[in-house]
This record gives sequence, structure tokens and C-alpha cells, in this order.
Amino acid sequence: MSRTVIAGLDGSLESRAAADWAAREAELRGLPLKLVHVWEPVPEPVAQASLLGAETQRHWSERIPRESAESIRQRHPGVEVTTEQLSGRPSDVLSGLAEDAALLVLGSRGLSGIGGFVVGSVGLAVVAHSERPVVLVRAGERATDEHTADPAGIPSATTPYRPVVLGLDADSPDASVIEFAFDAAVRRSTSLRVVHGWNPPAYYAYALSIDFELHTELSRQQAATLTEVLDPWRKKFPDVEVRAESGSGRPADQLADASREASLVVVGRRIRRSPIGAHIGPVTQSVLHHAAAPVAVVPHD
Repeated sequence: MSRTVIAGLDGSLESRAAADWAAREAELRGLPLKLVHVWEPVPEPVAQASLLGAETQRHWSERIPRESAESIRQRHPGVEVTTEQLSGRPSDVLSGLAEDAALLVLGSRGLSGIGGFVVGSVGLAVVAHSERPVVLVRAGERATDEHTADPAGIPSATTPYRPVVLGLDADSPDASVIEFAFDAAVRRSTSLRVVHGWNPPAYYAYALSIDFELHTELSRQQAATLTEVLDPWRKKFPDVEVRAESGSGRPADQLADASREASLVVVGRRIRRSPIGAHIGPVTQSVLHHAAAPVAVVPHD
């Protein structure tokens, strides 16, 4: 496997934010960065009828990664940056490239207000079919957003990183997802906030409304399960401060809230090798649409 961080680039604001994030991640990992532009050919009559002819479209598709690479090299002189221009269906090409990457980084349009994503069809398709980690970065994401403010309350990229947030299903945890989150926290010299949301079994729903002791007991059991899952990881990564939270309610809502103070949100996706449809999972898909920080989706069996 090629140890490379790959960023999909199409010239949009969200893809430029993704390329910048990918450069910072490549620097943290000590890996090279490849900027990839996927040019989707159109039938000649359509190209001739459009405002830009086929040759002009190809010229711009080559210029976009070249100019972005030059800018990134100036701001990150320690990162080896290469470019590649490919043709084909973007989701298929990018999914194929992800197989040989340490991770793939794509952009998504950010919502106004409290933040969030509008995840496009290409991003969803790549996340659904990739068997390597994919990070989605919203438009407008800046390095300072991942760091705490300085003592004067001014955004700064020189202050400590905000925590990494891990969405964890304690009942069926996956080692690759947990390790990715711990590793991200180590590289950022920051803490790890583990969020475990749970809902009671359906047959408890009515009883919980009138039995506070039952709710307390279920909460205790879930917290104990979370502690048991995390204990070996605390020992493996003793330098990472871990804050574990177990609470009843929709996990996606809890993760969206936690993302507002996070440098990165890490969630898992179970691999389903069906060629039909996009299989992401309701929690992960909701987090992708509503998180206020970059989201890393780590696939697992």
C-alpha cells in the first residue's frame, strides 16, 4: 500500500479546504500529499456547445491542481506534493485511488450558522464504497478552527489542538476505528473525547418513563461496558487523556454537539460489499451532514 495522503480537488472552495487540511495531515504523519483532479469527459457535441470547449476544459482541469500544489508547497515546505489529472467518473476514480492511500480527503459544502455539511453525491458514494479511511472537510475550514483560542480569545494555529472526538458503539466496538482516533489524538498532542450514545430496548421504553431506578441501572451498565472497552486502549496509549461519555439519546445528536469543540470527529462504517446502493449507516450519515468539524469515516468489517 502506498503511504500517501490523497486529496480530491476540483477547484471549489470545499475541495480547496480539503486540500489544505490534507496538507496539514500529511505534515502530521510525515507522508507525501497527492492532489488529484478527476476530469469527467463529456460528449464532443456537448463540449462544443458549452461555454468552454473540450480543450479549454482540459486546460483548467490541469491548471487547478498545479496552482493548488504551488500554493501548498509555499505554506508547507516540508511536505512532498505531487499532482495527478485523471479522467472518468469521479466517485469511481476516487474510490479506486483510496485503496492505495493512507487516507482520502474530500470537501463538502458547509452550512451557515452552527456549521455542518451538505454532502454531495460524489462524497457519499466514495464514503460508502471505500475500504480505506475517508475524511470530509467542509468549505471554509481553517487551521485555526482545529485549535483552541489564545488567551485573548483570538483564533490561532499555534495553540493546542481541540480534542479528537470518537463516536463509539460500545456494544460492537471495532479496533481499527478506535486505533485511528487514538492515533489522531497522539499526532495532535491532544485529548480524546469518546462519545457513546445509547437507547434502551423497545420493551423498556414505557417502564423507563416511570422507573428512574431502571434508567439508572441501564446507565450504569452502559458506562461499565464503555470503561471495559477503553481500558486496554488507555494502557496502549498512556499519554492520551481520555474523557469517556455515555448517555441515553440519539448518538448522532450527541456527536454533532461534541463536534463544535473538536479538531476531528472519528466514526466507523461497516463494510458491505454490495455493488448496489450507498451503505453508510444512519448514525454516520447524520454525523456527516451535521458535524461542525472534519469527519473521518473509518470502514471496518
